Amino acid sequence: MGKKILKYFIILACIPAVIFLGAFIFSEKQYAWVSIAVALLSCVPFFAAFEKGRSGTQKMIILAVMTALSVVGRFAFSFLPHFKPVTAIVVICGMYLGGEAGFLCGALSALISNFMFGQGPWTPFQMFAWGILGLIAALLSKLLKKSKIVLCIYGVLAGAFYSVIMDVWSTLWADGTFNILRFGANLVSAFPVTIIYMASNAVFLLLLAKPMGNKLERITVKYGIYQKKA
Repeated sequence: MGKKILKYFIILACIPAVIFLGAFIFSEKQYAWVSIAVALLSCVPFFAAFEKGRSGTQKMIILAVMTALSVVGRFAFSFLPHFKPVTAIVVICGMYLGGEAGFLCGALSALISNFMFGQGPWTPFQMFAWGILGLIAALLSKLLKKSKIVLCIYGVLAGAFYSVIMDVWSTLWADGTFNILRFGANLVSAFPVTIIYMASNAVFLLLLAKPMGNKLERITVKYGIYQKKA
C-alpha cells in the first residue's frame, strides 16, 4: 500500500508540480533541468516496484525494448505529420506491463525521441502526457484487452487528452500565465491536428495491440513476469 501511495503521489503530484514550477518560475532555457527531473521522478515508481532477481531484470529489458520501439516508431513515421504510433505503444506497454512501466515508457519515449525532433519547454509536458496515458491504460487494462471498441475509444480520447496537455503548454509559455481565452484559441487552432492524432491512435492500436500483446503475454508467462495492479 505504501508503494502504491508513493507511486500516485509522485506521478499525480510531484511531477505536475515540477512541470508547472518550470513553466511559471524558470526561464525557457531551464527546460532541460525540468525534463531531467521529470525523467528521474518517473523512474521512482518503476524501481520502487522492481523485483530482485531474473523476473525484475527481464521486465526492465522488455520495458527498454518497448521504449525503443516507441522512439523508432516516431522516427519511422516522421514523414506523416502527427500520425505516430507512440501513444499506441505506450498504451500497450501499460496494458501488459503495468502502470509504472507504462508511465516510464511514455516519459522516456518523449525525452529520447526529442533528441531528434527537438528538445524544448514542451518536452516535460509531452513526457507527462504520454506517461499518464500509459498509467491509465494499466488501470483499464482488462477492458482494453477485452474489447476492440473500447480500445479504439481510448485511443481517440488519448489523442484528445494529449492535445489538451500540449495546448496547456502553449498557453503557459506565451507569457507565463494561463489565459483561458488564449487556451480556447489554441484548442480551436489545433483541432485539425488533434483529429489526425486521435485517428492515428485508434489505427495503430487496432494494428498493434493484438500481435504485440500476444508476444508480451507469452514473454511475461515464460519469464514469470506478472502485471502489477496499477
